[in-house]
Amino acid sequence: MIAPLAGKKGLIVGIANDKSIAYGCAVQMHAQGAELAVTHLNGKADAYVRPLAEKLDAWMVGACDVREAGELEAVFDAIRERWGKLDFLLHSIAFAPKEDLHARVTDCSREGFSQAMDVSCHSFIRMARLAEPLMTDGGTLLTVSFYGAERVVEHYNLMGPVKAALEASSRYLAAELGPKKIRVHVLSPGPIATRAASGIDRFDELINRATARAPIHQHVTIDHCGALAAFLCTDGAAGMTGEIIHIDGGQHLVA
Repeated sequence: MIAPLAGKKGLIVGIANDKSIAYGCAVQMHAQGAELAVTHLNGKADAYVRPLAEKLDAWMVGACDVREAGELEAVFDAIRERWGKLDFLLHSIAFAPKEDLHARVTDCSREGFSQAMDVSCHSFIRMARLAEPLMTDGGTLLTVSFYGAERVVEHYNLMGPVKAALEASSRYLAAELGPKKIRVHVLSPGPIATRAASGIDRFDELINRATARAPIHQHVTIDHCGALAAFLCTDGAAGMTGEIIHIDGGQHLVA
């Protein structure tokens, strides 16, 4: 039987270690036959990410800090030279300065808000623009959000408005790129203990509450995220776009 993603080529942005949502997605995509390119934040992350990329048979393992001029463009230039096309992309990066993340939204700084929006939201728009000419046969753009974009979640603070902007941007991207058969989706997992999540105050309590409230009382994992992400990149999901898909055991259903 032919693997669902055989022959497809994808870029994974946001692996920090083996607990990353991006890694869980990459594992499933690789298992289903996709060829991958992988980026990490900077040289410090290379020692953690390179061994994982080797397990994924990724041909590219490079630094990409979207705050640095030209780094994101260089990644897409390398993909154009190597593959000449791109079938899917996963954007799984977010950032807010600690002092702003731990403060009330009321008190966040202009600079902190701008940084959080640039890295966590606008970078996805930039990736969509760079991917568009490479997705000549259509493709899939994926990003990662959280329930705190829809409802107020204690201690999520600044990332709530930022993720809400990301979700809204994804809907507009889906509408604009749909005629080119480029589909756009948002994965919205329940709380997962990733490196990025460790910056959120009292995150362990958030995980415990979410598991207790979810109808199936199950802690969501990066494998759950990966299984869905891989499916969304297959031809079987060709009739879907613009979805914000919760992977949270049904927690979002509960008032």
